[in-house]
Amino acid sequence: MRRSYIHIYTGSGEGKTLTAVGAAVRAIGHGFNVVIVQFMKGRKDVGEYIALKQLKPRCRIYQFGRREFVDLENPHVVDYELARAGLEFAQKIVKRRKPDVLILDELNLAVAIGLLKIEDVLRLLEEAKDCMLIVLTGRRAPRELVEKADLVTEMHEVKHPLKTGINARKGIDY
Repeated sequence: MRRSYIHIYTGSGEGKTLTAVGAAVRAIGHGFNVVIVQFMKGRKDVGEYIALKQLKPRCRIYQFGRREFVDLENPHVVDYELARAGLEFAQKIVKRRKPDVLILDELNLAVAIGLLKIEDVLRLLEEAKDCMLIVLTGRRAPRELVEKADLVTEMHEVKHPLKTGINARKGIDY
């Protein structure tokens, strides 16, 4: 049995999901199989989702979220249900398909705001020990996950175009 490595991309800055997508592309380039489970995301018109869907069968991407942004202070009951369904789906994936790379996008934030319980996530990480790499993204990575990780990168926002009045741009920001 091989050892899983856990990478975390967290922080308030941009690029957490894009970094995980880069890890997926690198793995696919070497013939590895990748599964991406996105929590709190349900938009299918974003560039990374569109591109990754084209990388079948080496890459599979699944979303467990609404199109709308989650209210971090007061999540909707549906947000809890979708997050739980995403975690259960990820558990089935690691038991049945055993991907080489498992990316759990926005999982950190889902735990931080209470959509998922840290104990359940730690159990999933133990069940996924046959994966070569597990990538967790999202702001506010819980201490328990940071301690378990082999690599943690925190991204800090220094400057952002939205703050100067530039709206999100198709193909650049989404």
